[in-house]
Amino acid sequence: MAAPEQGNQTFITEFILLGFGTLPKLQIILFLLFLVIYIATMAGNILIMVLVVADQHLHTPMYFFLGNLSCFETFYTSTILPKLLASILTGDRTISVRGCITQYYFFCSMLGTECLLLSVMSYDRYLAIVKPLHYAARMTGRSCLQLAGGSWVGGFLASSIATVLVTQLNFCGQNAIDHFFCDFIPLVKLSCNDPQRVEMLAFIFSCLFLLVPFLLTMMSYISIIVTILRIPSTTGRQKAFSTCSSHLIVVSIYYGTLLIAYMFPTAHTLRDFKKVLSVVYTVLTPLVNPLIYTLRNKEVKGALRKACRKLILGQR
Repeated sequence: MAAPEQGNQTFITEFILLGFGTLPKLQIILFLLFLVIYIATMAGNILIMVLVVADQHLHTPMYFFLGNLSCFETFYTSTILPKLLASILTGDRTISVRGCITQYYFFCSMLGTECLLLSVMSYDRYLAIVKPLHYAARMTGRSCLQLAGGSWVGGFLASSIATVLVTQLNFCGQNAIDHFFCDFIPLVKLSCNDPQRVEMLAFIFSCLFLLVPFLLTMMSYISIIVTILRIPSTTGRQKAFSTCSSHLIVVSIYYGTLLIAYMFPTAHTLRDFKKVLSVVYTVLTPLVNPLIYTLRNKEVKGALRKACRKLILGQR
């Protein structure tokens, strides 16, 4: 993982994740904040998975994809927050090179999978609203499995290729990563190789797994909005908007922060701002997903009430 010693170059066996170390007076507050967010994120997403599996009324394509989204959100959050919490609590911000690359692999896999899965979910809403007569024929159980499986496979395949590129880098000299987790851009900046080829390939992957799903999702929602505006009754328009507004909120938050973080040039003046954006799509979005879908969805709230009644009656 490190280049042979040449001149002043030294072997790098571990990195230091600077994280939020520049805010020493806020460490306790940050620890409690991230701990509450982690617990709430895990509880919320696990609850959605349980409801989708247990309630037969939620055995539909839309909730199947929602269950998949909640499933990998639990893994997504767990690749970053436990290490961040431990570093804030103990003050030990070191991470081995292998550990750093492993964290990057799983983070990148979940990132690519979520981008693809959100695009699939927008396609599901497109069929349900724009082409309702074709919905049952196209969204069969087999089609749902193929779309969800393709999102998982595509995300992990892209991550595997990107991780192989990272392992080809030689790390020497400085080992401080000005971030709270191992991301591609900070790792490339620490390498003593010429990063142009790797950055070009990373840009291509960003276009394929970020920009393309984003454009497809926006095209789906443009068609959905046009179709909704043609509905003559106000009640019909409101009902149609309510079925996809939750997804649109998640997509806007997630893709918006990712596009700014990865598609715009990295400047020193924007470093802290992009770190804040990273908090949004790695920490807050997995928390917001279950909140939005639970609070804004009648079917999920109904399933939750039914589960609570069964639990209370069962205890009695």
